[in-house]
Amino acid sequence: MTAKIGLINPKSPSNVGAVLRAAGCYGAEQVFFTGTRYLNAKKFHTDTKNVAERIPLTCVDDLATARPAGATVVVIELIEGATPLPEFVHPENAFYIFGPEDGSISKDVLNWCDEVVYIPTIGCMNLAATCNVVLYDRQAKLGGVESSDQTIIQSRDTNNKMIWQK
Repeated sequence: MTAKIGLINPKSPSNVGAVLRAAGCYGAEQVFFTGTRYLNAKKFHTDTKNVAERIPLTCVDDLATARPAGATVVVIELIEGATPLPEFVHPENAFYIFGPEDGSISKDVLNWCDEVVYIPTIGCMNLAATCNVVLYDRQAKLGGVESSDQTIIQSRDTNNKMIWQK
């Protein structure tokens, strides 16, 4: 079960940092991005868990060239006719494409994608929130992380030592 992420010309370093954190939390293997806006803002370190040390963040000219072999390309976008996320069946091998924070996915990208999915909301979410929701939905539907106190202990920050007892 593999998931990779493609970001089209992200502008916000905080969103890219949060996407990296989501990738780490939900087991994505790599994050690709296009454009120069993130590179110009990269000096603002926003990867608070240093996920980029174990999950590659790779700049590419075109996400089509970064498409993993055998992956189903899933565009996440508010596009009429798209499949609502609650009804979507995630592929085992997925390449999730997210558009720019201040724009839409181009028709050129839609021409080589396999699926288009949207998250039913009132209004639109930002890039990082959208990525978190999609990757959580994938994990919830496909499994992959054990639900246990041991998972909580391994996942939480060092300042959290709370135990719930009724």
